[in-house]
Parts: sequence; structure tokens; C-alpha cells
Amino acid sequence: MMPKDPVMLLSYMNLKLRDYYPSLEAFCEDTGEDIVWITGRLASIAYRYDAGRNQFVPSA
Repeated sequence: MMPKDPVMLLSYMNLKLRDYYPSLEAFCEDTGEDIVWITGRLASIAYRYDAGRNQFVPSA
């Protein structure tokens, strides 16, 4: 189950991306999670997905 709290979600997503998935798209395809919900939730705390680093990073 995905964490609802955005800070916990940030930690959860970066762990999953680092250890198990080559991209956010691959994570969402495998788990059935909504990419729009994830990116929107993390944008609410000023984080964005960086495909080159395959992690969520602070928005510039």
C-alpha cells in the first residue's frame, strides 16, 4: 500500500526506484499505481521526477 503522507511517499518511491525499478513508468506499470497521483502528490512538497537520476528531487 502506498503511503498517503507526501514525505513518506517520497522516501518510499526513491527506495523503490533505487532498488527495484529502472524508471517511474516501469514502477507504475508493474504495480498499477497512478503516475499522475504520485507526481502530483510529490509536487505538493516541491519534488519532481528526474528521469536521468531515476529519483524524485527537489524542484528548482
